[in-house]
Amino acid sequence: MVRPGPCRLLAPLLLGVLGCASSPRGPLASKPAESPSAGGPVSTSAGLSAGTAAARASCPRSPRPGASNSTPDLGTSRTIQTVSDEQLTEDEKPNSSAVPESIIPAAESVRSDDSTEAPDETTSVRPEETTPAAVYSLTLSDVIGLAEQQNPNVILARERINEAYARVDRADALWLPSLRAGLNYNHHEGAIQDVAGRVFNTTRSSFYGGMGANAVGAGSPAVPGLIAQFHLTDAIFQPRAAAHQAASRQYGAAAVRNDILRDTAVAYLELIRSERALAIAAEALDNTQKLTDLTRQYAKAGEGLQSDHERMEAELALRQDRLISAEEDVQVASARLAQLLHANPACQIVSGEPMVVPLSILLLDKTPAEFVAMGLCRRPELAEHQHLVCEAVERMKREKLAPLIPSVLLGISYGGMGGSVGSSIRNTDDRLDADAVAYWEIRNLGYGERAARDEASSLVRQAQWRQVALLDRIAREVSEAHSQASQRERRVERARAAIQAAEKSYALNLQRIENVQGLPIEVLQAIQALATSRQTYLNAVIDYNIAQFQLCRAIGWFEGA
Repeated sequence: MVRPGPCRLLAPLLLGVLGCASSPRGPLASKPAESPSAGGPVSTSAGLSAGTAAARASCPRSPRPGASNSTPDLGTSRTIQTVSDEQLTEDEKPNSSAVPESIIPAAESVRSDDSTEAPDETTSVRPEETTPAAVYSLTLSDVIGLAEQQNPNVILARERINEAYARVDRADALWLPSLRAGLNYNHHEGAIQDVAGRVFNTTRSSFYGGMGANAVGAGSPAVPGLIAQFHLTDAIFQPRAAAHQAASRQYGAAAVRNDILRDTAVAYLELIRSERALAIAAEALDNTQKLTDLTRQYAKAGEGLQSDHERMEAELALRQDRLISAEEDVQVASARLAQLLHANPACQIVSGEPMVVPLSILLLDKTPAEFVAMGLCRRPELAEHQHLVCEAVERMKREKLAPLIPSVLLGISYGGMGGSVGSSIRNTDDRLDADAVAYWEIRNLGYGERAARDEASSLVRQAQWRQVALLDRIAREVSEAHSQASQRERRVERARAAIQAAEKSYALNLQRIENVQGLPIEVLQAIQALATSRQTYLNAVIDYNIAQFQLCRAIGWFEGA
């Protein structure tokens, strides 16, 4: 059975973050920690159904990320908000006794031996001149809130909504006229032809100024002062297509947000995995060091074999190498999480969890088919693609009706004009020109029309097939995540039982070797079994927690629950 333990903490914040709901939050005391804290439990709630009707994600038209409290946030200029301990009831605070701490050794007990060594006298940098990188301890709720506010992909997706609505506004204003004002001067010398066809020589000049420009002779100004020129099909169908595009951008932003929150949660859990793996490697190194010292003493006293001691020296070197590799994994996991948080990569992020426990985010009391149905109802990608299909249909309608609906040109110009023979400007007076034109067009003798219709029809079919492929992908993702969560839940209890047996085996074998009754290889195997069982349990818990977040994202998080 999965123990909820301290898993009541995260539900209010997850519901607020994932549903854009406002809740009273206190500022996060994100001060640099003295040392990396132990990687531990991921807190959430077992009762996620209460109050989730208000948690439906919605993308505002002009979202602006940010927060009201100004506190340090991993080297960026943004702010952090979360739920403070004072705002939690006694039942919501973490239960430190949910899982025995001995199952996974505490990460805070890991200390590098290199940190206590004296600096090399040949180096030119003094110890007091070195500045250690800032260390920030964050919980799962902290990193989810930061990703919601600061991740560039989330902000970019929201900004694309603003772009789409700007296109809607532009399409709605397509039929409105434009205003133009200007002036022109024209001078002619030499031969010219009149309307009767006679060619004669003359010298003339004219000047025009007002609404419009380029008014020469008897014709209307080439640049009308008030002009409306558009195809009526564009004025009809472009606003519809732009509206569907804007709606698809909204749902697309919700999908991007869900993906980023899932990726952030997974990255945080991987950070916990690496921290606890480091603690396991340190414990195995300590146990191996003890056994190496015993075999050295026995070999010197003639009570043991030198070959046993050499075998332990080799094992000790391997354990030291694994510890270095584990330290590397912690730094890599921190850097990857910092990227998702848009944080300073020079800052070291450590998990603010005291222990590792299985989460209880979702109740796996439904069949895979029921979870698939939930995903097909909630996933924002489906609504996004539905609007993309509608957009393609509107554009196809435009192409089909384009030859039947005219283009329109409306122009009005008003200004002052003067001119005369020669270079002088006389006989000035006001001038008003009004033009109304409607014309029909068949592009490229009809071949262009057919090609445009075929292209638009193909785009509709492509959008429909992309939607069908998305349905298959969502069904696969939900089924896969449900299977992983169900099977990994079973692994947790089995792995916990293996730890208990490995601890007993190590204690008994160590007692035997200390009493000169057993063989060093027996203790070595017990050390290896203990480290393997601890790592297996850690992997089972982290993999199970990741599977639950994958399932949450696959069914659309908590929308509509």
